[in-house]
Amino acid sequence: MDLMGTKTAAPATGDITEGSDATFMADVIEMSMKVPVIVDFWATWCGPCKTLGPAIEAAVTKAEGRVKLVKIDVDRNPGYSGQLQVQSIPTVYAFWQGQPVDGFQGALPPSEVNAFVEKTANLAGEPDNGLADAILAAQEMLDSGAAADAAETFAAILQEDPNNAAAYAGLVSAYLALDDVDQAEAILNGAPAAISTDPALEAVAARIALLREAANAGPVADLEARLAADENDHQARLDLATALHAKGRSQEAVDHLLDLFRRDREWNDAAAKTQLFKVFDALPAKDPIVLAGRRKLSSMIFA
Repeated sequence: MDLMGTKTAAPATGDITEGSDATFMADVIEMSMKVPVIVDFWATWCGPCKTLGPAIEAAVTKAEGRVKLVKIDVDRNPGYSGQLQVQSIPTVYAFWQGQPVDGFQGALPPSEVNAFVEKTANLAGEPDNGLADAILAAQEMLDSGAAADAAETFAAILQEDPNNAAAYAGLVSAYLALDDVDQAEAILNGAPAAISTDPALEAVAARIALLREAANAGPVADLEARLAADENDHQARLDLATALHAKGRSQEAVDHLLDLFRRDREWNDAAAKTQLFKVFDALPAKDPIVLAGRRKLSSMIFA
């Protein structure tokens, strides 16, 4: 919308869309499972937005489909801007695999905008074909139960490419499959700083954190009995969800956490929401449990 009140739409391309609170899950969260998404929070009265917006649009168009741009007017759509604590505009977030992974506030020079868009687009970059095939083979070993062989293969890949986040995450996962949580955590802690915030490593970090918590949660049967005696025993419900997830019963864990959030979203510093995000992070980004759970949580938050 310009100063005369006429709406100015984003360019009509498949890579740039006008988003809203109603379409945020589809446009941003679900789309970012396939391709990185940049969200530009703006407003019609914002002067710097008039400079930044076209610069981001140009950079995204230049990326030729490797990144998407969703523009959200915060005055018309206060929901997700509030959830993401957007306090000044323009604010820009980059999403990958359902999570915000980078961002900035205020207008930037075109060169810095271009660099940000290129960095975001590269989040989906693939390793070279040889290593990609080796990682796939190692993952197949792990999936088939040959965790020790998978660990050897992932370790060999890291000899070739020490900054390969997928191989690091695979090596950690292999030791988790071998029930060696201490070694898995040691490997994770030794990951290079350059890849420490990679979504793959954050996922295995969440798995380790949940396993540590589950060790102190108590037996599932005891927790179920506590909850049967008092359905408002929030700590029992939280501990039960953690224990269930550790045993591979992730759907039940998510259901209990959503129930806890529904009952008292602020309990124990919003523990239900925090634990849900840990479970989501620990599971594959495209897992139906994650996609459905995120949608249900969002609907509760903005109900």
